[in-house]
Amino acid sequence: MKTFRCHCGNILHFENSQCFLCNRMVGYLPEEKQLSALEPSADGNWLALFNNQPYRHCKNSSDYNVCNWLVPAHDDHVLCLSCRLNHIIPNLNEAQNITLWYRVEQAKRRLLYTLYSLDLPVVSREKDPCKGMGFEFLQDEVTLDEFSNELTIRQSIATGHNSGMITINLLEAEHGPRLEMRDKMNERYRTLLGHFRHESGHYYWDCLINNTDKIDSFRELFGDERLDYQQALRTYYEQGPPSFWQDIWISAYASVHAWEDWAETWAHYLHMVDTVETAHDFGFRIHGHDVSAPAIDGQMTNGYITPASFDDLFEDWCRLSVALNALNRSMGMDDAYPFVISNMSLNKLRYVHQIVTEISHQSFSACLST
Repeated sequence: MKTFRCHCGNILHFENSQCFLCNRMVGYLPEEKQLSALEPSADGNWLALFNNQPYRHCKNSSDYNVCNWLVPAHDDHVLCLSCRLNHIIPNLNEAQNITLWYRVEQAKRRLLYTLYSLDLPVVSREKDPCKGMGFEFLQDEVTLDEFSNELTIRQSIATGHNSGMITINLLEAEHGPRLEMRDKMNERYRTLLGHFRHESGHYYWDCLINNTDKIDSFRELFGDERLDYQQALRTYYEQGPPSFWQDIWISAYASVHAWEDWAETWAHYLHMVDTVETAHDFGFRIHGHDVSAPAIDGQMTNGYITPASFDDLFEDWCRLSVALNALNRSMGMDDAYPFVISNMSLNKLRYVHQIVTEISHQSFSACLST
């Protein structure tokens, strides 16, 4: 994730909706991959100073202040490219849900930023009602016991993926319950953005691997996805991961099944790409080595022109993750990246990179479609 510049020269961050130096409103232009300063125009729209084109705010910005993406003035949609992927939003009759929704949307937009930057296809449910990408933000159903005054969960929402629809349990946006679940599941890393990246991996397995000529090479590395998934889940939760899981899988959960191995590896690849881009943007040097732009044989985002091979990307990531962990420990915080990447996991990451590179070289008319 790179930073941006306001018209006044001030640094802007991806989540900003206003410049705190010149007080201009700012908004993200997904087609341009740019955060732009805005000037009000006489017709009620906003002029983006980046390209002098008219835009208006997404309805979820105007109504709830949970979005900073813009809609071109000529577009009939009231929602931006990100928000129109939503299938179900939280119950806004509960006031705290607006705050949780804001956090969920922030994580989702960061995911989309990387997907669009890597030229990966993002096809909406409007274009493909059966398998297009969509999002449901749901919460556990609870009832109050009239005798004990205790809350009882009637229906627990599972974060997951089904034929393009990504479901996020709204509790994942609450820091306390998420950390409690992380400890309960014996995980060292659990974030809202991590959930989005993981579930997007399932979506792209369907898009890029399933029923393609890649399926055999996938099975050689990740295993046979035709094995009973529900049985694999039961075995994992009853027995835990194999004692040797770190030799083969990037995380304990990746050992469940070939689908989860792919999704976890995909998520880690996106972790690498986004974090290395951030480090490059800030001019990081570690032990005399510049952190390179994480390009895929071309430009990842406007302004980055130096392509990096996977080996370059991984070497930068190794140096950077060690430094990040050391910095976090200096602040008394958990490691930012508490994982050890084995040779097997490295080959799987390289495979994901190869798939992304091949896809980025193809033309997807559906990319950035609605």
